[in-house]
Amino acid sequence: MRRTDETPRQAGQEERKPVGKPAKQTDQTHQANPQDAAPEQSQSELPSKTRRKAAMHALQDLGEAMVLLTPERLAALALPERLADAILQARHITRWEARRRQMQFIGRLMRDVDPLPIQARLEQWAGASNAEKARLAHVERWRTRLLSEADALDHLCAENARADRPRLAALVARISDERAHGEPPHAYRELFRTLNALFAGT
Repeated sequence: MRRTDETPRQAGQEERKPVGKPAKQTDQTHQANPQDAAPEQSQSELPSKTRRKAAMHALQDLGEAMVLLTPERLAALALPERLADAILQARHITRWEARRRQMQFIGRLMRDVDPLPIQARLEQWAGASNAEKARLAHVERWRTRLLSEADALDHLCAENARADRPRLAALVARISDERAHGEPPHAYRELFRTLNALFAGT
């Protein structure tokens, strides 16, 4: 028996079915991310911030050493013109902050040059400078001995056959007179030059 509350379906009218979302295909091809395919770069291959900072400081230190060079030695390094000009400018900068910025600029310019030949030349000059300082100290010790030890001239002539004994003895005597009369130390300086020439030739 038909229920009285049902609305009769008109002829030709089809029953509507609920529309749902189409089912997902299970055979979809997974598209790989191009970044997933790229090999990950090892962290050890990447320059760390600490290493970059240390390298930058090393270049700045090298720049500081070049700022102290004489113009002749700076020219002997055959640096790029821009770098050489920056070093020359740094010599005339006295304000601390301005000089710090200039040295940072020199450090950046140093990235474009090979620092190893520069470092080798600086070490060569430093070695020669240290040897010269040691030789001058040796000269000064002998001058002090000649003026304070009675037998120092005998020891000097025994060690160095090129020593001019009469001249050295005369200079020592003149130094005593200069000191006694308060005169300028001309003989004192002359004794140093004589000893310097003596040891420079040995």
